[in-house]
Amino acid sequence: MNRILIIEDDDDLREGLTFSLGAEGCEVISAPNAAEGMAAFTEKRPDLVILDCNLPDGNGFEICGEMKKQSSAAIIMLTARDTELDEVKALELGMDDFMSKPFSLAVLKARIKRLLRKSDENDKMISGNITLDRTACKVCKNGEQVELSKVEYQLLSYLMYNEGAVLSKEQILQHVWDSHGNFVDENTLQVNVRRLRAKLEDDPKSPTRLVTVYGIGYIWKKV
Repeated sequence: MNRILIIEDDDDLREGLTFSLGAEGCEVISAPNAAEGMAAFTEKRPDLVILDCNLPDGNGFEICGEMKKQSSAAIIMLTARDTELDEVKALELGMDDFMSKPFSLAVLKARIKRLLRKSDENDKMISGNITLDRTACKVCKNGEQVELSKVEYQLLSYLMYNEGAVLSKEQILQHVWDSHGNFVDENTLQVNVRRLRAKLEDDPKSPTRLVTVYGIGYIWKKV
């Protein structure tokens, strides 16, 4: 069952969307403002977010940026302002779709289905002989399952999702640990990196996949 979060301050629209999408078989969570929306996003980890551009306590563009730091969930922005500038800004921030009010419910549902289908296709990540199946929460090397702790799995998932990109230590700490309100120091990250290398690298002392970028952080390379 797909989980959808609606962040919309218009009570009638929010309740209508909640009912309609619930009838489609989705689990729907809703929030009337930015604060409650971000709390629900962090706790519930939705597959897709319907986000109003203008909220009483926040800006949809800023919220989108925070969400994209935490998750790969698809985001559809709703706005009452039909301007090209807003649409361009939304897409530059990583928004997956953009709709102006008033909109067709049938069109919104079609776009939701398209984004969820695309998300399902991306649930399996393959990098060389390493496969991460996010649906089954399983990691394999050369077809053989590798047992990982929860933190090791989350760390690997974040690195593989950003394959080829240098991730700073701060980015990784915030995404894997701080997003849950847990303070950790840099040594915790180093320990988990060593453990991942021991399980996934052919030669952990000379890693070719999970590579240190000195003075910055780490990069996951496809071998």
